[in-house]
Amino acid sequence: MHIVIMGCGRVGSALAQTLEQQGHTVAVIDQDPTAFRRLGPGFGGRRVTGIGFDQDTLREAGIEEAGAFAAVSSGDNSNIISARVAREMFGVENVAARIYDPRRAEVYQRLGIPTVATVRWTADQMLRRLLPSGAEPLWRDPTGGVQLAEVHASAAWVGHKISKLQEETGVRVAFLTRLGEAILPSSQTVLQEGDLVHVMMRTDEVDKVEASFAKGPEEEGGH
Repeated sequence: MHIVIMGCGRVGSALAQTLEQQGHTVAVIDQDPTAFRRLGPGFGGRRVTGIGFDQDTLREAGIEEAGAFAAVSSGDNSNIISARVAREMFGVENVAARIYDPRRAEVYQRLGIPTVATVRWTADQMLRRLLPSGAEPLWRDPTGGVQLAEVHASAAWVGHKISKLQEETGVRVAFLTRLGEAILPSSQTVLQEGDLVHVMMRTDEVDKVEASFAKGPEEEGGH
């Protein structure tokens, strides 16, 4: 696949090198020609100096043949404008934009542009590990009615089956992260200490789900 990347900072250059190593053709756009030094002498893709949302610049980078476009410059506005141009003007199917302001990220998601809110995401993920509690939304559908979230489960759930967790909390467990590995559980999978639980749930039921996860399972005879 041909992939166009706007922004040759640390993220853009690492992305370009990784994609090229995987056998894709890559073009990198940056306003500053000295930024291309980050790519190193072994990079075989195109280096295009220009503004990432300029149509001629995008054409020079091969946007018309591209299957994917990544906007990872240091400017939110530039990233979202170029991502929209790639999607709407050139019909690129896979588009993603890096956003520094997480308040904007949800607006752009509703425009159909997948966003990665980097600084806020990293800080949130650190806080989740340092102070685990509540629910951290990872994805919302465009209507906002359903979300995928990591929910902190009380230690009281350890040793109980996923089926019991789902039945009592009204969620669907999408996947677990166990010892750094993502696993797709069955209803018979038993929660272990340290598991991170990622669930699909209705957005209007988040408070209720958080409370159920924090409280632990209902005690029943024979369980």
